[in-house]
Amino acid sequence: MVSMETPICEFGKPAIDFALPGVDGRTWTLEQCRGPNGLLVMFICNHCPYVKAVQERIVRDTKELKDYGIGSVAIMSNDPTDYPEDSFDNMKRVAEQFGYPFPYLYDETQEIAKAYGAVCTPDFFGYNKNLELQYRGRLDASRKETAPPDARRELFEAMKQIALTGRGPEHQIASMGCSIKWRRS
Repeated sequence: MVSMETPICEFGKPAIDFALPGVDGRTWTLEQCRGPNGLLVMFICNHCPYVKAVQERIVRDTKELKDYGIGSVAIMSNDPTDYPEDSFDNMKRVAEQFGYPFPYLYDETQEIAKAYGAVCTPDFFGYNKNLELQYRGRLDASRKETAPPDARRELFEAMKQIALTGRGPEHQIASMGCSIKWRRS
């Protein structure tokens, strides 16, 4: 497991369109996932301890962000060959277990992760209503262990600000997680 940090936010970079299969049997596009005030695109997986540490908080925050007009989507881009816990069947199981209130999509070709520049799980991309990037930071102070319950909700606060003003915070702390498991060429 290689630990990685996300790059700094490229303010204004447009969201990349996609059409990916979801664990619900539907194919989802960028347009179908967005909310009237923005979109949170999350690259996550099932096996990563950094994701496991925040799964319940992701569910909580994405549910609350709906009230601010922010849509959310999670994309799993890992190659499950060496990580069977990340298989599509296990994606279905995890989404059901945690009650994911957002589409959980499989990027089998890994083209979407590459197009977004995703480097780790979790990797968060927060867009305004014009689908311009405004946040590329962490959820909170959690690492492989969940941060204390009173930890500042950095992602939630940033996305709420984006919903209300169209702009993300100037200061963002990079997300940290396991490297995306790229296919061997």
